[in-house]
Formats: sequence, C-alpha cells, structure tokens
Amino acid sequence: MNAAPPTVSAYHRLRDRFRRIALIEETSSILHWDTSVTMPRGSAEARAEQMAALAAVVHSLLAAPEVEDDLAAAEASAHALSDADRRNLALMRRRCVRATALPPALVEAAARANSLCEAAWRGARAASDFAAVAPRLAEVVRLARETAAALSTATGLAPYDALLDGFQPGLSDARVAELFGPLERGVIALLPQAEAREAALSPPMPLPGPFPAEAQRRLCRLLAERAGLEFATARLDESTHPFCGGTPTDTRITTRYDESDPAPAILGVLHECGHALYERNLPRDWARQPLGEAAGMAAHESQSLIVEMQACRSDAFLSWLGPRLAEAFGGPPEAYATASLARLWRRVRRGFIRVDADEVTYPLHVILRWQLERALIAGELAVADLPGAWNEGFRRLLDREVPDDRRGVLQDIHWYDGQFGYFPSYTLGAMAAAQMMAALRSVIPDLDDALAAGDLSPLVAWLAANVHAHGARFGFDDLVAAATGRPLDPEVFVAHLRARYLAPPSP
Repeated sequence: MNAAPPTVSAYHRLRDRFRRIALIEETSSILHWDTSVTMPRGSAEARAEQMAALAAVVHSLLAAPEVEDDLAAAEASAHALSDADRRNLALMRRRCVRATALPPALVEAAARANSLCEAAWRGARAASDFAAVAPRLAEVVRLARETAAALSTATGLAPYDALLDGFQPGLSDARVAELFGPLERGVIALLPQAEAREAALSPPMPLPGPFPAEAQRRLCRLLAERAGLEFATARLDESTHPFCGGTPTDTRITTRYDESDPAPAILGVLHECGHALYERNLPRDWARQPLGEAAGMAAHESQSLIVEMQACRSDAFLSWLGPRLAEAFGGPPEAYATASLARLWRRVRRGFIRVDADEVTYPLHVILRWQLERALIAGELAVADLPGAWNEGFRRLLDREVPDDRRGVLQDIHWYDGQFGYFPSYTLGAMAAAQMMAALRSVIPDLDDALAAGDLSPLVAWLAANVHAHGARFGFDDLVAAATGRPLDPEVFVAHLRARYLAPPSP
C-alpha cells in the first residue's frame, strides 16, 4: 500500500488538531454561558482559572513547532487539495499567525490591564468620573497599541487594520471609511426629516402593564420557535446582558425581563435568535474546522439584525405579533394595533446611549466610536483628551451636548476591556442586513404575507442557503456580494431608512 502524499498527511494532521481546538473552545463557550447564567457568584475565581487553563491549551496547540512544519508542508503542495480545503488551510494559517504574533508577556500584561481597567470602569461609570479610570485606560491603550504593532508586523496589515481583522477578517480602515462617509452624510440629512414626520403623528399608545415575567417567558419561547430555534438542542435563559452562546448543536440564548416593558425581552430574543440560527446552519461538513465557522462579527450582526430589525419590526410581522401581545398581557386591543406598535418600537430620538438608540441614529453612535478609537490606536488622541473629543464629536454628529461622562465616554465597556476594532461591525452588519433583505424581497415578493402570518421560515431558508451555508468561505464584502449580487453599498441602507422613516405611516 502506498503511503499518503506528505501534503495530505500534514493537512490531515492539521484538521485533527483544529478539531481538538474547536472542541476545547466549545467547552469554553458552555462555561462562559454557565458563568453568566447559573454559576454561583462565589465561584468566579475558580471559573477564571478554568477558562485561562483552556485558553492556554488552545494557544499551545496553535503555537506548537510541529504546526508550522505541517502548515509549510501542506502549503507547498496545496494543488493536491480541493478549493474548499485550500481555503480551510488558509484560515488555519491566519489563526496560527495571529496566535503566535504576540509575546506571552504582552498577552499576560494586556489581560491583567484589561481586567483591572474594567473593574475600575464599573465604579467610574456609576460615579460619572472619567478621571478615576483614566490612568487604567491609558495603560490599556498603550498595550493595545503594542498589540496592534505586533500583529501588524506578523500580518503585514496596518496596526488598526490588524485589530479590525481580529473581529471581521479582511476588513480594513480604508473600507470602513469608504462605507461610513456616505452613510454619515445620508443619515445626518435624513434625521431631521424623520423627526419632523414623527412629530406630526399622534404619539403611540403606551402598552398596558404590568407584564409578568412568566407571560414574557412563554411568549419569548413561542417567538424563538417561530424563528426556527429547536428546543431539543437549545435553551432560553436569563442573564444581565442578552447573548447567544453554546455551540452549533447546543444553542444557548439569553434575555432579560422587565415587568414594566416587554420590548427588551421580545426584541432581544429575536435578535439573539438571528445569531443562533447562523451558528446552527453553518456547514455541517466543515464542523469544527475554520471553514465551518461564521464569517466574522459584521457578518454575525447582519444575521441578528435582519431577523430582529428588518423582519420582526416590520409592519407585516407586527400585525401578527400584536394579537399575541394582547393575548399574553391583556388590555385594550388598540394598544397593540400595528401602527401604534410601529411608532412605539421604531421611534426616532437623539439620545446619548448607544444601546438605547433607534435604527436611524445608531450608526452615528458607531461612527463616533470608530473615529475616536482609530485616533487612539494611531497615537493621534491622548486618553486625557478623550472626553472632550467625545463630546465634540457627539455635538457634530448628533447636535446634542453630552451632560456627563456616564452618558458619554464611560457608557460602553469595549475600550475599558481592550476591545478596539469591534464597533464598526455593528453598523456594517446593519447595512448588510438591509441589503440582504432587499435581495431577498426581490426573489420572495410575497415575504410580507409570510411575516403577517408569523412565519419566518422563508427568511431563514434564504439566509441558510445564501449566507449560513458558506461558513467562512468568503470575507465580509465577498459574502455580501455572493448573497445580494453586489458589494456592500451604504445607499441601500439609507434607502431602507428613507422608506421606513419618511414614508406615510400605515393606517
């Protein structure tokens, strides 16, 4: 019997190694869910040690000397592999390059600085006292610059691009600027028109409360099932901050319940279902391989937002949801009328808090953060000057005076936890969701009929075939182009905003 070609043997060894890595990371994901949902508070220290130990094992598997030997051998004769295997091999190389680019001492220093800064941020935010956390943040930024520089050397990317690439592979600052420039202009022009239209309408009828948590749980489970979540291999639980975790075959989503307002729980579940369905529908043939993973965080955000924002906040879906809300909570039926729900859940307001922002103003919150963090990483903005730069940028973009740091530079955890390069994914995902919905409607013109019947299956089937099934085969731009027939175009998102927020309201 002839021995297998060396490249195949090397590549097969890599596949086995990455399968082991994926299994360990799946275990970490379940532990993360448990940390947020069921773990006793007094167990946090032990859990941190467990998570760190698993991370160290993953790093050792990626950085072992024999991995470079196998990568080199497989790449030397990559012509013997299929196109899909070559892409998988390239993703393996990318993962290993990023894992080995950073000196262990830098990784440890950054982890420690991020943890200390996050703890200081919680107190500083509560007190609206940026000065209390500024020294810690300065250290985080210094180490983030070192990290960006090390990744830049290893990857050949510019420093900030190397950070963006960690969240959305292939994304560059130049591409973000190309997309955000016209988006910023379009939204700023549209915003006063949307506000004027809304001011001319009668205010929405507030929903009658209270909204018992148990009734919300039943309704949220129904909505998750309608979205396509199969509870034989999924869970819906509660946590302080809603998230999607677990694995593609063991899905864990969470939400939170407010008995004075059911919207956060309902819309949060629909949002997390979008994330969960993406993970569940990734290509099974490439499970536990880099090619079988999601395409990145902007891609992930597009899937949550097309379900929650594009489909489930549409008039068609709200017309189905209204009677279910009335059945669950009681009160006058007119409070659940489609037009009233639409005005209530699609109101346009210039607020200070990103996570509470509406669909029109949200991009401006993200653009502000992108502009500031790229300046921080480039060394063009000092941490001491960050609050002033924030307030000036907010005034320019949203024409409001920030009243205090709690509602300004201290509101988000990302920078204080060392996450630079994440923010653009939120709005790039919203843009892609709008473009995907336009493409979907062109091939399923009666989509609103399905949504009005509470049927999300045509939407999910299209996403499964045109987005989910590709896994990490494409970068973000190529994924959008493959699904919609054109590169990501900010004008499509602006057109969606015009259609939704400037058109005459539904009766």
